[in-house]
Amino acid sequence: MKALVLAGGLGSRLRPFSHSMPKQLMPIANKPVLAHVMEDLRDLGVRDVGVVVGDRGQEIARALGDGSSLGVRLTYVHQDLPRGLAHCIAISRDFLGDDDFVMYLGDNLLTEGVKDIADEFRALRPAAQVVVHPVPDPRAFGVAEVGDDGRVLRLVEKPRTPRSDLAVIGVYFFTPAIHEAVAAIGPSARGELEVTDAIQWLVARGDDVRASTYHGFWKDTGKVEDVLHCNRELLDGLKPAVAGDVDGTSELVGAVVVEEGARIVRSRITGPVIVGAGSVVEDSHIGPYTAIGRDCVLAAAGMEDSIMLDGARIHSVGGVHGSVIGRDATVSSQARTNRSRIVVGDHSSVVVAA
Repeated sequence: MKALVLAGGLGSRLRPFSHSMPKQLMPIANKPVLAHVMEDLRDLGVRDVGVVVGDRGQEIARALGDGSSLGVRLTYVHQDLPRGLAHCIAISRDFLGDDDFVMYLGDNLLTEGVKDIADEFRALRPAAQVVVHPVPDPRAFGVAEVGDDGRVLRLVEKPRTPRSDLAVIGVYFFTPAIHEAVAAIGPSARGELEVTDAIQWLVARGDDVRASTYHGFWKDTGKVEDVLHCNRELLDGLKPAVAGDVDGTSELVGAVVVEEGARIVRSRITGPVIVGAGSVVEDSHIGPYTAIGRDCVLAAAGMEDSIMLDGARIHSVGGVHGSVIGRDATVSSQARTNRSRIVVGDHSSVVVAA
């Protein structure tokens, strides 16, 4: 079985970070979302992975290379514009050939993986198998109506009145039958080839289309609050490991990872926390659910439940909570005056204490 990973989305909801990086490279627990996806696929026994990319494909290719460091072989497929998920299948036809494949949205995080669902697909081999998850408000999703035997009766994209709470999330399993369905459908009202329409075409023809419910943690990492939620979830499984330097006046409590080349000086860190390679934490207090990237500096700082991307710096600022600090960004304070200087990029949000 092959895999098709979709990584061409623009990430408008993740601004300002998506201005300077593809949203699929946003780090969660110090690892890009796409790396988590590749690890999940590797656990399914998949080795050949096609990655559909858009205008920022070169950045993704630089980050992932040929996939060998992740245990997979990558083939990049360029999509000129976002034209729908089914269009991604159509332009990947040469790569996919006549193999069964799993299609995985590159900004989705499923912490428990889908190995059991993949095994079910391999055993039953329906024409298509969608992964569904119960949600409180399914109106923003493709919704599956499923019979008692697990067969899909109908798929509806973003229904005004959902007849089910089962949202179709970002993992699909297909046999080559999907190629005929993709060729048979036309663009939707928004001008895209919808994979929901292609799967519904198979249902209407009478093909065996099934749904499997995923009960674990799942998030589309499209917004900052979702990124922080995913970071907390992954850090909850952290195991302590110290490869860097921790001086005798510092204290590590709980699950703390200090990567090689990192230094902890006169500081207290309460896990789960990960400190990336080459970073320096000095005279600081770091609280739970914090991921500090590579080559960061925290001096006289206080932070918890936050993410620092590579090269970020925080000086003399405490009480940082629920925050994401971008690559090579600097957050600092100065002696109290009646003036403040703030430089804020497009679509940013700043909350200043009164």
